Amino acid sequence: QVQLVESGGGLVQAGGSLRLSCVASGATSGRTFSSLVMGWFRQAPEKEREFVAAISGSGTTRAYADSVKGRFIISRDNAKNTLSLQINSLKPEDTAVYYCAASRTLWSMNQKDFDSWGQGTQVTVSS
Repeated sequence: QVQLVESGGGLVQAGGSLRLSCVASGATSGRTFSSLVMGWFRQAPEKEREFVAAISGSGTTRAYADSVKGRFIISRDNAKNTLSLQINSLKPEDTAVYYCAASRTLWSMNQKDFDSWGQGTQVTVSS
């Protein structure tokens, strides 16, 4: 199984930016990581976990939730087994625990298809 560890969360004022990172380890190799669809999900207090962004194994295909499109940028570095999420123009409604996840499917944005999850990193946006 792949172990995923997120970092980069924190307390930021509305309008600010953060860059989240996710490092894959354990059974993951560069070849294995590059075969995985990677995604970011978030869970706000009292709400269900929701899709934020996903990126294909090669990094050529990206998808975003409508709520973050134009503000968030997902990227990956397969040589370093890392996934990143650049978050710009933060809004209070972005406050949530952000999770990194991996899927063995060819392409997916469905939580059910992601079988490896990190512990999450807290992003808090003040107004």
